[in-house]
Amino acid sequence: MTLTTDRPTERPRTGTLVEQFELGLDAPICLTWELTYACNLECAHCLSSSGRRDPRELSTAQCKAVIDELQRMQVFYVNIGGGEPTIRPDFWELLQYAVDHQVGVKFSTNGVRVTPERAAFLASPACNGYVDVQISLDGATAEVNDYVRGPGSFDTALAALQNLQDAGFTDAKISVVCTRQNIGQLDDFKALADRFGATLRLTRLRPSGRGADVWDELHPLPEQQRVLYDWLMAHGEDVLTGDSFFHLAAFGESLPGLNLCGAGRVVCLIDPVGDVYACPFAIHDNFLAGNLLADGGFQQVWQTSALFADLRSPQTGGACAKCEFFDSCRGGCMAAKFFTGLPLDGPDPECVQGYGEQALAADRVVPAPSQDHSKTSPTRNQPVMLQLLTRPPSQPPVSACAESPLSGFTP
Repeated sequence: MTLTTDRPTERPRTGTLVEQFELGLDAPICLTWELTYACNLECAHCLSSSGRRDPRELSTAQCKAVIDELQRMQVFYVNIGGGEPTIRPDFWELLQYAVDHQVGVKFSTNGVRVTPERAAFLASPACNGYVDVQISLDGATAEVNDYVRGPGSFDTALAALQNLQDAGFTDAKISVVCTRQNIGQLDDFKALADRFGATLRLTRLRPSGRGADVWDELHPLPEQQRVLYDWLMAHGEDVLTGDSFFHLAAFGESLPGLNLCGAGRVVCLIDPVGDVYACPFAIHDNFLAGNLLADGGFQQVWQTSALFADLRSPQTGGACAKCEFFDSCRGGCMAAKFFTGLPLDGPDPECVQGYGEQALAADRVVPAPSQDHSKTSPTRNQPVMLQLLTRPPSQPPVSACAESPLSGFTP
């Protein structure tokens, strides 16, 4: 898989912060760490196909050794996820260990274990301001949220937010994956965040994990991409987006946030067994850089991986280099292209100039998943969407104009 041209032999002494980021840093600013693939939910769009625990999960001692290394490398913070990380029996012990070793923790949770007692702990001096809590919510109403996250998940998330607010925890995050069904609820999400004294975080839906099977049914339509862009231009200074929506910059002005793919440059992912991937949204063998249990640990992977060196090299741009908007959108999301079978140097499948739709209509091969931790049989938490989905999982996404799955559906 060739991504780039030759890498410069040394970092230039001048340039913008983004230009410096493109060449990679000695340590990631932050990284995502999936502590477990176990989960009490079965979200239809789960990017890591979570559900069942991997028996090879890093032990408590191994996890603490990783935290020690992150402290030595001066990683700014770690974004802990899963699965549902609080399901791990040692989760709270590991969180406290990270805080005691000056490694900031932002953990993403569906809220199932954020009880009043745990909320009080998170708001206490024991956490010393090093902990941020991110509650996942993909609908501003139970009808929309539970369709993809499962029955009762909306109420669970709101109860967790209420517990945090009652305990005096300040500035929790509400994390929303933008879908076709919730783009019309952006103002409602902001109102929910304001109600709980929280900050809204919007994330792009990627066609990875189970998200590949439902991408046609869930990803925003072209006209909704414009709605999202206009809303972010109006509210973006008060909303977190990370590097989710830089593909929308081709509409014109760049959005607030990092308008750059940070994969292997400023971010990466550690999975439950210690494998290190370039991108939190690309858990696939093609983006596996190494394993931190090998000699040299995580630092060796981050600083010497051939894959990361390739990602940090100047990008050729491919077909997109001919587009006048390439300098703005930079060709879009690597993960979105890969999991829809598009070339990495081609247009994003949701290219706002329409080139993605043309690429999707051409012959392509959608890669098979390299792992799946989904539950083997449905449970009471299975989302309504998975119960209604009839398209064979092996059938690839086909267009940006698939019919809304909520059409004609009465919950």
